[in-house]
Amino acid sequence: MKKYIISLIALATLTTSCSDWLDVRGENIQKEQDQFENYKGFRDALTGCYMTMGSTDIYGQRLTMTDIESMADMWYITSNTENYAPERYYLSTHDYTKDEPRASIKAIYGSLFNTISSANVLLKNIQEKGGKVSEKKAMAVIEGEALAIRAYCQLDVLRLFGQLPQGGTKTVKLPYSYTTGIDEAPAWYDFDKYVELLTADLEKAEALLKGNDPIFEQTFSELNYPGTTAEDEFLYYRQSRLNYWAVRALHARMALYTGQTAEAHQIALEIINAKGADGNALITLSGISDLTKGYNALPSECLFYLSKYDVKTYANRSLIGGNEVQSRDANYLLSANMLNELYASLPNATASHNRYLKLWNHNTKNISNQPTPTLKKYWYDDNSLSSTLASSNATELATKFQIIPMLRLSEMYLIAIETSTDLTEAQSLYDTYMTSCEFTLYEPFASLDDVRTEMVNEYRRELFGEGQMFYTYKRLGASKMLWNSKTITEEDYLVPLPATEYDPSTLNK
Repeated sequence: MKKYIISLIALATLTTSCSDWLDVRGENIQKEQDQFENYKGFRDALTGCYMTMGSTDIYGQRLTMTDIESMADMWYITSNTENYAPERYYLSTHDYTKDEPRASIKAIYGSLFNTISSANVLLKNIQEKGGKVSEKKAMAVIEGEALAIRAYCQLDVLRLFGQLPQGGTKTVKLPYSYTTGIDEAPAWYDFDKYVELLTADLEKAEALLKGNDPIFEQTFSELNYPGTTAEDEFLYYRQSRLNYWAVRALHARMALYTGQTAEAHQIALEIINAKGADGNALITLSGISDLTKGYNALPSECLFYLSKYDVKTYANRSLIGGNEVQSRDANYLLSANMLNELYASLPNATASHNRYLKLWNHNTKNISNQPTPTLKKYWYDDNSLSSTLASSNATELATKFQIIPMLRLSEMYLIAIETSTDLTEAQSLYDTYMTSCEFTLYEPFASLDDVRTEMVNEYRRELFGEGQMFYTYKRLGASKMLWNSKTITEEDYLVPLPATEYDPSTLNK
């Protein structure tokens, strides 16, 4: 448990012991009264929120690497997949009626609202007891992060279970929860009201973090190595937390999904052009430097990541990663043709494109000895670790290798490019982005329509294994998914809520 906490908050939670972290999740809040008697209790509760967020049922795996990517038809399947991996098969074919996908959906939904409930418990106690805590600036940061955690999860409730954001014929009401336990039923809202509540959470989080977040006083790099005199190490390691700029990035993601393209463009550019405390760029694209060092999840450009000490162990049971062994047909992988099709819009990408060359293991083969490329994003070579002092090595491990990217600068570039109304600007941004990919052999865009077409390809390549492609298809109302021959309908995008969920306002109607 200690090892888990250390990595989750990227060593900052050395100030939080196992016994101090009390379970404040929605199904077990009886210790709440004692939990929130001092600043340390609020810190521990926020740590618990991030731990819940890292569950394998949501962002630890299902909503990043496996289930959500299956729904976007990102992994190789055959007719035999139905027998040896039925969950993956039915999610890929969008048959949500079978027991296996229903169990997956129930697990995802429950864990999202478990995380939301944890954040709500914290927020409720900040309002009721936070005034007694003397660390006002730190408490503003904690409240801002708790709001952002709720918003992050509620956005994905909307993206996964909600109606098409544009052009759909069906409407869906969803719960936006402010409740703190499973015995309390949250109110349900239509799409517009839901987005209004989501926007309010993001704007309040931004207001609380602006000026209070340590990122305005030190750079991300400095905050990853707190000195021995640091007053409160809990406020360090800002990339492993929903810092101010991560919340702005989440706002851009939400604006893009809900069709507010001008706002999405403005926020994405704001982040791209932001300056850090030292007057230099806040954060830069890190494809070249990170991949050279074996930092496969590109941590240096992460605005927010979850730190997971065991991610390599459990992720690569499914993904294989960098192990040069025969892969099993039950694993999540591509065929050689699929990998070629992934880069088909970039002629000669195999020569230099660093994602193609370094993020995919080209040596794995299936049980029939056929090439089956596997994703290395969550794998790392233990020999890549610096042979430095143990403490520095532990920091490198937690902040560079053992992570799950949640919001990256590359995504902000793709958002800014897609939403640009100026072809020259879009081309300039794309040139910068492609430099980070070490690829220059592409033709300039002829039109903004060409820009938007290619950005779909880039989302697929860049964010593979990060759980964003199903939502990209859904917001565009795409009738085709790469590697799925059938026509995709509105019904395929309307993931049903678990059978136990219902809008309580309809009970007496």
